Amino acid sequence: MSWLITTSIIGISAAIATTFDDNIYLTAFFGKVDHTFRPKHIICGEFIGFTILVTASLPGFFGGLVLPEAWVGLLGILPIIIGISNLISREDESGTVQAVPLDFKDSVKSKRHRNSLLATIRDPQTYRVSAVTIANGGNNIGIYVPLFASTNLPSLGVILCVLYLTVGLWCFISYNMTRNPLMAPVLARFGRKIFPFVLIWLGLSIMMKSGTFQLLPTLATL
Repeated sequence: MSWLITTSIIGISAAIATTFDDNIYLTAFFGKVDHTFRPKHIICGEFIGFTILVTASLPGFFGGLVLPEAWVGLLGILPIIIGISNLISREDESGTVQAVPLDFKDSVKSKRHRNSLLATIRDPQTYRVSAVTIANGGNNIGIYVPLFASTNLPSLGVILCVLYLTVGLWCFISYNMTRNPLMAPVLARFGRKIFPFVLIWLGLSIMMKSGTFQLLPTLATL
């Protein structure tokens, strides 16, 4: 059971580091809800966009089945670099969100309200949310690839469950934050301060788990 606890902690760390900022644009989207743009469009769009990011990262897992584990662990340098870069620059990542139009009234024709999941998935508004999710998740692939590459199949299943549960949690929190908009900037500011350190810890844990530090004497002689 120790592997389950360790893997869950790693999954939670990865989820916080890669999806915390989703609250910013999700809260903005929920604030735009009207009779044509519903919460179901936002939730479906978020999960579809996130699934695309995860799918694009899965080659890392299959690569980890072929390459020696210690060498795969070198990919842990990527989260460390991303974390250090964010720690130094402290860039306002909300600019990506602001660059994407959130006003749907001009682009959506009035039509009959549909309740089916299939109709929601096919709705263009859903994919506008997905586009923002993908644009905002530029660093996700760089973090998920080494993480997936350093895991086996059971650990990958646990990590994916934690990631998807966290995305659902952010949707719930963001929806409720539209009733208290003052909380959104506070939460975003707090997240930007801690998530570079989470990324650095995540990268180090990947390298330690894979035994990568044992390669350092070999690499020093190259």
